Amino acid sequence: MDRLLSSCCHFSGNYCSVATSVGSMPLMARFSTDRVWARQHTPANLQQESSHFNSILIGVMVMPANSYNGNSSVITANRIQRLLRERELRKNIKASYISESNGCDAVDLEHNSFVEQFLEGASAAREGWEKPDGGVFMQRLLVVANRLPVSAVRKGEESWALEVSGGGLVSALLGVKEVEAKWIGWAGVNVPDEPGQRSLTKALAEKRCIPVFLDEEIVHQYYNGYCNNILWPLFHYLGLPQEDRLATTRSFQSQFAAYKKANQMFAEVVNEHYEEGDVVWCHDYHLMFLPKCLKDRNANMKVGWFLHTPFPSSEIHRTLPSRSELLRAVLAADLVGFHTYDYARHFVSACTRIMGLEGTPEGVEDHGRLTRVAAFPIGIDADRFFHALQSTQVQEHIKELKERFSGRKVMLGVDRLDMIKGIPQKILAFEKFLEENQYWRDKVVLLQIAVPTRTDVPEYQKLTSQVHEIVGRINGRFGTLTTVPIHHLDRSLDFYALCALYAVTDIALVTSLRDGMNLVSYEFVACQDAKRGVLILSEFAGAAQSLGAGAILVNPWNITEVAASIGQALNMSVEEREKRHLHNFLHVTTHTAQEWAETFVSELNDTVVEAQQRIRQVPPPLPVEEAIERYLQSSNRLLILGFNVTLTEPVDTPDRRGGDQIREMDLKLHPDLKEPLKKLCSDPKTTIVVLSGSDRTVLDENFGEYNMWLAAENGMFLRSTRGDWMTTMPEHSNMEWVDSVKHVFEYFTERTPRSHFELRETSLVWNYKYADVEFGRLQARDMLQHLWTGPISNASVDVVQGSRSVEVRAVGVTKGVTIVRILGEIVHSKSIQAPIDYVLCIGHSLGKDEDLYTFFEPELPSNGIGIMRSKLSDATKPSGDRRSGKCGSKSSQKHTHQRHTENKRNSNGNGAVGNGGRRSSSSPDKITWNVLDLKGENYFSCTVGRMRTNARYLLPTSDDVVAFLTDLS
Repeated sequence: MDRLLSSCCHFSGNYCSVATSVGSMPLMARFSTDRVWARQHTPANLQQESSHFNSILIGVMVMPANSYNGNSSVITANRIQRLLRERELRKNIKASYISESNGCDAVDLEHNSFVEQFLEGASAAREGWEKPDGGVFMQRLLVVANRLPVSAVRKGEESWALEVSGGGLVSALLGVKEVEAKWIGWAGVNVPDEPGQRSLTKALAEKRCIPVFLDEEIVHQYYNGYCNNILWPLFHYLGLPQEDRLATTRSFQSQFAAYKKANQMFAEVVNEHYEEGDVVWCHDYHLMFLPKCLKDRNANMKVGWFLHTPFPSSEIHRTLPSRSELLRAVLAADLVGFHTYDYARHFVSACTRIMGLEGTPEGVEDHGRLTRVAAFPIGIDADRFFHALQSTQVQEHIKELKERFSGRKVMLGVDRLDMIKGIPQKILAFEKFLEENQYWRDKVVLLQIAVPTRTDVPEYQKLTSQVHEIVGRINGRFGTLTTVPIHHLDRSLDFYALCALYAVTDIALVTSLRDGMNLVSYEFVACQDAKRGVLILSEFAGAAQSLGAGAILVNPWNITEVAASIGQALNMSVEEREKRHLHNFLHVTTHTAQEWAETFVSELNDTVVEAQQRIRQVPPPLPVEEAIERYLQSSNRLLILGFNVTLTEPVDTPDRRGGDQIREMDLKLHPDLKEPLKKLCSDPKTTIVVLSGSDRTVLDENFGEYNMWLAAENGMFLRSTRGDWMTTMPEHSNMEWVDSVKHVFEYFTERTPRSHFELRETSLVWNYKYADVEFGRLQARDMLQHLWTGPISNASVDVVQGSRSVEVRAVGVTKGVTIVRILGEIVHSKSIQAPIDYVLCIGHSLGKDEDLYTFFEPELPSNGIGIMRSKLSDATKPSGDRRSGKCGSKSSQKHTHQRHTENKRNSNGNGAVGNGGRRSSSSPDKITWNVLDLKGENYFSCTVGRMRTNARYLLPTSDDVVAFLTDLS
């Protein structure tokens, strides 16, 4: 029933789960389910049982796809509602079948056999589930990792032996019933010949595995080089190689090229086996480039990426030469997952500080596309340890260990022999404890299991010698003829022996210097239900976020603190040990590996659905061919173009923090636009207006040579390039607020490095685009508070906030308001007799200025729009005649609206020009022109780069604008 519920939810398009978003506190909001009963029930039985819960299932499906309203808080609320319903249903199911679960068959305890069973697809999950109409639905999961869960050993030309090498990832997917998993990865062996590849592929297919064939050179450069010598040390705060800088620079380039090539090879294999509706789950730092490779091939593919190591702070990550390229590749995924909230926060911070993207509570936004970033703490298969403790093999080991260490407290460390595991620090802290506590010297023993890794690497060989030296010194100093304080093993233990060791341990000591999660702490807690031992845990391990309340958290670098914690653990009361253990035990048994995998897959499905709803709010790309065809068919065209982002030359500094400030501040017309603009301006049927927030001098420098109209400072100043500047400001505008606002802007510019402000004639703009993102936002918030309570508290001004700017301008000044006066002046100056029947409006406007797009939007396809012109002295004045006085902007705006409404009433119903395009004789002082005969299909409003917009269409960059205007010319 559990699987049927989840499958039905997937099938309906409403997925039932929730995970921590970056903007909330660390929480794994997925609740545990007892799945033992599910193993006893066949799909046929479950189909019968499902009718009993039919009404509940309908209640779970609460959010149809078309109900999304674009609000992320609504999405989160609905997701939580679905989660709570699912949790309640699972409680009912568990209560119904708890008695039946007691009679389940014995579980195969041997780990490799358990994995073998899963890989061969022996579970009923592979058969699929029947839908009410008799069909079968089963979502496939393509798990893509660097290594397959099996290793291949060649026995002959076409003969292979496969050895199961299951790890935490395999265990995590053992209990996921709603999907059919297939594994894609490297088999750990070089197979250059085609017969060998063909036979290995066939052998692995029986294990539901698909191989990626990497040659030795790729493996050396990609895996040993870029992955293990560059990314792994950097992500664990060990820094980049320092020995030979020139050689390192060259190796960076060749290894990164191999890294991208290997990721592309993985992508090719995924594409070969991908079927519509599959979920692709990419794992770890080996495959950071894979999401981009997959999305480039198929933008609709559901792609998730999960990192099993820490993600470093932005200051560490920015030292990586390929930092931005890797971040952008990961952002191609729909969902990016990390073990803890800290790692997710570091990732978002790196995207904002290094690449200048927007971090949101949901994730990272790049040009309107949101990549969700969330925390998904992994767990273990706790049931497997519970069953193991009851087996004969483990009980025999426990008995032997108790006899061997009778009368002594057992401390345990289980680690890979690695620099980040803090083994020397752990042993030195134990030595410190023995020095200060003579009573415990013959009453405590430390068992340290150090599993060798990368024995051919000099750094690891040096670490091994260091650990052996410290252990020998301590044993020689504090040991006796019959006992030694430290038992050190340079090898791994089998599963039964390890479970027994966990069970007899009094204190587990995990002192990682940096660890993604560290599941040894989870395994220890799972085996301690009888002993109630104490966990001493490094605060630098990811598990500290989950088990921190029940463990004793320590800084492994502080030897004195760790030694004191050992004493605290040895002398802890039974009541305190009980409380600490129960807290951790509840978490370990609730947040299992299966729940982790289920949650990620379900969240990925949720995220894709929500992304589709967001895309509905994004305008479609500009239909270039249609816009050109309509342009050619029209007889009187108006082109309104922005400048700051629309027509400027982009500065290509994608990997430079903060961009090239000097070059970007110097606005220059895109060089490829000069010839197209000349051609467009020379057409007598075409009128071009450059409408910008920049001041007059900037527009003069860039467009003085063209035959067009220039509207500076959002239309407050206007001129034909063949005439002089005039102002369109209301006659009685009050600008007394300028000096006080200027002082505020100067103050915040001085205290915010790399910020700057522009003093224009009708507005002031403070820009912090190049400053530190977080600091700039804090300063902007302080500035706004100061402005509203001081200089502009009684002034008739508007404050317009951009993504990283603050602008203060006269009230009511927007591009949509000023376009009325601009059109009137153009019509008057050009003596236009025929109506404008084609309007193209392209720009990157602030939200307040997007009324420009809606101004031209025809309310009815056949409605003409009348523009009323009063005397020239009322509409426009030479810029030198602008006066100061009481602001009349509100009344002016109201008057403009009244005129606009009146003229719409005066227009003909068929959209023809009133009076044959001549002036209306109703009043000599109020001259009405029906200058627009604009049908909906002849209006093309287009934003550049902005996804939330009132415009009809979208062009991503200024290069796209250049390409379009070139075609238009």
